[in-house]
Amino acid sequence: MSNTVRAEIITIGDEILFGHILDTNTQWIGNELTAIGILPARKTSVGDKYEEIMEAFTRALERYEVVIVTGGLGPTRDDITKQTLCDFFGTELEIHPEALQQVTEFFAKRGRGMIEANRLQAALPKTCRYLPNYWGTAPGMWFEKDGKVLVSLPGVPYEMKELMTHSVL
Repeated sequence: MSNTVRAEIITIGDEILFGHILDTNTQWIGNELTAIGILPARKTSVGDKYEEIMEAFTRALERYEVVIVTGGLGPTRDDITKQTLCDFFGTELEIHPEALQQVTEFFAKRGRGMIEANRLQAALPKTCRYLPNYWGTAPGMWFEKDGKVLVSLPGVPYEMKELMTHSVL
Protein backbone atom coordinates (compact mmCIF):
# COMPACT_ATOMS: atom_id res chain seq x y z
CA MET A 1 0.00 0.00 0.00
CA SER A 2 1.44 3.34 -1.05
CA ASN A 3 1.65 6.36 1.24
CA THR A 4 1.73 8.70 -1.75
CA VAL A 5 -0.71 11.57 -1.48
CA ARG A 6 -2.74 11.80 -4.67
CA ALA A 7 -4.48 14.82 -6.12
CA GLU A 8 -7.12 15.76 -8.64
CA ILE A 9 -7.05 19.04 -10.52
CA ILE A 10 -10.43 20.47 -11.52
CA THR A 11 -10.72 23.29 -14.03
CA ILE A 12 -14.01 25.15 -14.19
CA GLY A 13 -15.20 27.24 -17.11
CA ASP A 14 -17.01 26.96 -20.40
CA GLU A 15 -14.16 28.92 -22.01
CA ILE A 16 -11.79 25.98 -21.42
CA LEU A 17 -14.21 23.34 -22.69
CA PHE A 18 -15.12 25.36 -25.78
CA GLY A 19 -11.45 25.84 -26.62
CA HIS A 20 -11.52 29.63 -26.23
CA ILE A 21 -8.54 29.51 -23.87
CA LEU A 22 -5.77 26.98 -23.41
CA ASP A 23 -5.59 25.24 -20.02
CA THR A 24 -2.03 25.93 -18.90
CA ASN A 25 -3.01 25.79 -15.22
CA THR A 26 -3.21 22.00 -15.06
CA GLN A 27 0.28 21.54 -16.48
CA TRP A 28 1.80 24.07 -14.07
CA ILE A 29 -0.06 22.73 -11.01
CA GLY A 30 0.85 19.16 -11.94
CA ASN A 31 4.54 20.03 -12.11
CA GLU A 32 4.44 21.85 -8.77
CA LEU A 33 2.53 19.08 -6.98
CA THR A 34 4.93 16.46 -8.35
CA ALA A 35 7.89 18.51 -7.10
CA ILE A 36 6.61 18.30 -3.51
CA GLY A 37 5.72 14.60 -3.69
CA ILE A 38 1.99 14.81 -4.41
CA LEU A 39 0.93 12.65 -7.35
CA PRO A 40 -1.49 14.36 -9.75
CA ALA A 41 -3.71 11.37 -10.54
CA ARG A 42 -6.61 12.92 -12.45
CA LYS A 43 -7.72 16.05 -14.22
CA THR A 44 -11.36 17.00 -14.64
CA SER A 45 -12.74 19.91 -16.63
CA VAL A 46 -16.32 21.06 -16.20
CA GLY A 47 -18.31 23.95 -17.56
CA ASP A 48 -20.10 26.63 -15.58
CA LYS A 49 -22.92 24.26 -14.59
CA TYR A 50 -23.87 23.83 -10.93
CA GLU A 51 -24.66 20.09 -11.09
CA GLU A 52 -21.45 19.28 -12.95
CA ILE A 53 -19.32 21.26 -10.51
CA MET A 54 -20.99 19.59 -7.50
CA GLU A 55 -20.44 16.16 -9.02
CA ALA A 56 -16.79 16.96 -9.77
CA PHE A 57 -16.20 18.03 -6.13
CA THR A 58 -17.96 14.93 -4.78
CA ARG A 59 -16.10 12.45 -6.99
CA ALA A 60 -12.71 14.11 -6.52
CA LEU A 61 -12.93 14.02 -2.72
CA GLU A 62 -14.08 10.39 -2.86
CA ARG A 63 -10.97 9.47 -4.87
CA TYR A 64 -8.13 11.63 -3.63
CA GLU A 65 -6.67 13.41 -0.61
CA VAL A 66 -6.03 16.76 -2.31
CA VAL A 67 -8.21 18.61 -4.82
CA ILE A 68 -7.03 21.80 -6.53
CA VAL A 69 -9.76 23.77 -8.30
CA THR A 70 -9.16 26.66 -10.70
CA GLY A 71 -11.69 28.98 -12.26
CA GLY A 72 -15.20 30.24 -11.75
CA LEU A 73 -14.33 32.88 -9.13
CA GLY A 74 -14.78 36.07 -11.15
CA PRO A 75 -17.45 38.74 -10.73
CA THR A 76 -19.62 37.63 -13.66
CA ARG A 77 -22.93 35.72 -13.57
CA ASP A 78 -21.45 32.49 -14.86
CA ASP A 79 -18.88 32.37 -12.05
CA ILE A 80 -20.74 30.14 -9.58
CA THR A 81 -17.89 28.28 -7.91
CA LYS A 82 -18.10 30.12 -4.57
CA GLN A 83 -21.83 29.49 -4.14
CA THR A 84 -21.38 25.88 -5.22
CA LEU A 85 -18.61 25.48 -2.61
CA CYS A 86 -20.98 26.89 0.02
CA ASP A 87 -23.61 24.33 -0.88
CA PHE A 88 -21.05 21.53 -1.02
CA PHE A 89 -19.59 22.34 2.41
CA GLY A 90 -22.93 23.31 4.01
CA THR A 91 -22.09 26.93 4.69
CA GLU A 92 -22.93 30.39 3.40
CA LEU A 93 -21.17 33.41 1.97
CA GLU A 94 -20.17 36.35 4.13
CA ILE A 95 -18.06 39.41 3.42
CA HIS A 96 -14.58 38.66 4.70
CA PRO A 97 -13.07 41.89 6.17
CA GLU A 98 -9.48 41.22 5.05
CA ALA A 99 -10.63 40.22 1.57
CA LEU A 100 -12.75 43.37 1.30
CA GLN A 101 -9.78 45.52 2.34
CA GLN A 102 -7.55 43.80 -0.21
CA VAL A 103 -10.07 44.22 -3.05
CA THR A 104 -10.68 47.86 -2.10
CA GLU A 105 -6.93 48.55 -2.10
CA PHE A 106 -6.53 46.74 -5.42
CA PHE A 107 -8.94 49.18 -7.11
CA ALA A 108 -7.68 52.25 -5.22
CA LYS A 109 -4.07 51.61 -6.35
CA ARG A 110 -5.32 51.63 -9.92
CA GLY A 111 -7.41 54.77 -9.47
CA ARG A 112 -10.58 52.88 -10.33
CA GLY A 113 -13.92 52.89 -8.58
CA MET A 114 -15.28 49.68 -7.18
CA ILE A 115 -18.73 48.44 -8.19
CA GLU A 116 -20.91 46.04 -6.18
CA ALA A 117 -19.79 43.04 -8.25
CA ASN A 118 -16.21 43.81 -7.21
CA ARG A 119 -17.17 44.19 -3.54
CA LEU A 120 -18.81 40.77 -3.71
CA GLN A 121 -15.42 39.29 -4.62
CA ALA A 122 -14.81 39.55 -0.86
CA ALA A 123 -17.82 37.33 -0.09
CA LEU A 124 -16.36 33.97 0.94
CA PRO A 125 -17.75 30.74 2.38
CA LYS A 126 -17.69 31.04 6.19
CA THR A 127 -15.86 27.73 6.66
CA CYS A 128 -12.96 28.34 4.29
CA ARG A 129 -9.51 29.58 5.13
CA TYR A 130 -8.97 32.83 3.25
CA LEU A 131 -6.00 32.90 0.88
CA PRO A 132 -5.23 36.53 -0.04
CA ASN A 133 -4.77 37.33 -3.70
CA TYR A 134 -2.51 40.37 -4.01
CA TRP A 135 -2.37 39.99 -7.79
CA GLY A 136 -6.13 40.16 -8.55
CA THR A 137 -9.55 40.39 -6.96
CA ALA A 138 -10.60 36.75 -6.48
CA PRO A 139 -9.25 35.32 -3.22
CA GLY A 140 -8.28 31.69 -2.87
CA MET A 141 -10.13 29.39 -0.47
CA TRP A 142 -8.85 26.41 1.52
CA PHE A 143 -11.29 23.79 2.82
CA GLU A 144 -10.71 20.67 4.89
CA LYS A 145 -13.18 17.81 5.23
CA ASP A 146 -12.65 14.31 6.59
CA GLY A 147 -8.88 14.67 6.47
CA LYS A 148 -8.90 15.85 2.86
CA VAL A 149 -8.12 19.25 1.37
CA LEU A 150 -9.87 21.18 -1.39
CA VAL A 151 -8.32 24.45 -2.53
CA SER A 152 -10.15 26.80 -4.88
CA LEU A 153 -8.07 29.30 -6.86
CA PRO A 154 -8.69 31.88 -9.57
CA GLY A 155 -8.36 30.66 -13.13
CA VAL A 156 -6.18 33.58 -14.25
CA PRO A 157 -2.81 31.83 -14.61
CA TYR A 158 -0.52 34.43 -12.99
CA GLU A 159 -2.92 34.85 -10.04
CA MET A 160 -3.23 31.08 -9.60
CA LYS A 161 0.57 30.66 -9.72
CA GLU A 162 1.18 33.36 -7.11
CA LEU A 163 -1.45 31.91 -4.76
CA MET A 164 -0.10 28.37 -5.22
CA THR A 165 3.47 29.55 -4.62
CA HIS A 166 2.79 31.79 -1.62
CA SER A 167 -0.19 30.15 0.12
CA VAL A 168 -0.84 26.58 -1.02
CA LEU A 169 2.39 24.68 -1.68
